[in-house]
Amino acid sequence: MADLLKASPEMTAEYGRWFVNRRAYTRQSDQPHRESGRHYYYRPRRSEGGDLALTRVDIERHLAGEITIGLYAINPQTQRVKWMAIDADYRAAIEDLLKLQYELGQDGVQAALEQSRRGGHLWILFEKPVLAKNARRYIRHLASQLSVQVKGTGLAEGIEIFPKQDELDDGQFGNAIRAPLGIHRVASRRYWFYGAAYTLEAQMAYLRSLKRVAEGQLTKLIADLPEERREEPAAPAQFILDPRRRAFLITEYIDMKTCRRAGRNWVTQCPSCKAAGRDQSKDNLAISVEEPLKYLCWAGCTREQIRGALGAPLPAMSRR
Repeated sequence: MADLLKASPEMTAEYGRWFVNRRAYTRQSDQPHRESGRHYYYRPRRSEGGDLALTRVDIERHLAGEITIGLYAINPQTQRVKWMAIDADYRAAIEDLLKLQYELGQDGVQAALEQSRRGGHLWILFEKPVLAKNARRYIRHLASQLSVQVKGTGLAEGIEIFPKQDELDDGQFGNAIRAPLGIHRVASRRYWFYGAAYTLEAQMAYLRSLKRVAEGQLTKLIADLPEERREEPAAPAQFILDPRRRAFLITEYIDMKTCRRAGRNWVTQCPSCKAAGRDQSKDNLAISVEEPLKYLCWAGCTREQIRGALGAPLPAMSRR
């Protein structure tokens, strides 16, 4: 494990002001899963039930390298974000992130590039929280202009934009991303920002020096953008309809009382993830509200794995 460092109370407080927009958070497991070997993220819970809220001590321990936390971008009470992060972890990841960083700079936006295990994270900090939908619209447009693919639009490879949602219903979380400057439990190392010495003091000074994006600046950046064509990505086919047999409805195999509404989907624990001891936050499985024949696991479980875990394996004729 990388050397543990001590963050001052001032650093901890400053970090919280920059990156913590709500007190819901995730934590990366210290020990690998006995079957997959992966260090999964989970939402810490109280012994009596209910999620724990992020504290100053948690931030201090994260910066020290004792634990690794993940942060949610959107505060559902305001639909606003303090930051945006662009995650890329494919072969040309750094090249695409550098292109984005350069073009952001041309717009007067200083973005900080952080190392990661398979690529990098590009962080944009705002002067005051801005509407998530406006920030996402700007980044999507910029990526389109640079021919940088965005993952989640029917593509297996591309950047991921955090937050991944334009807005959240009350009580929803969205997707967390590893908080910067902590130690990744898989690699047992700390990933630093480029552009500053590899000490907490230098890194914090670098982040402090970045010009924050004002809401007025963001408003001007999106003012003349063309209207977006927002097409819902087609859900992967989960079965082949046979007129001689009844279609498979996943809602008949799970307890709908465990589901919660998240935009156009119901979300709940993925049965396949559960069987493997994963998805402690119980939100990996998404089921379309309007078309419940469509479902998928955001963690990548296949339809065969999901149905197998439910005791309803796919017929041989339906598998491709």
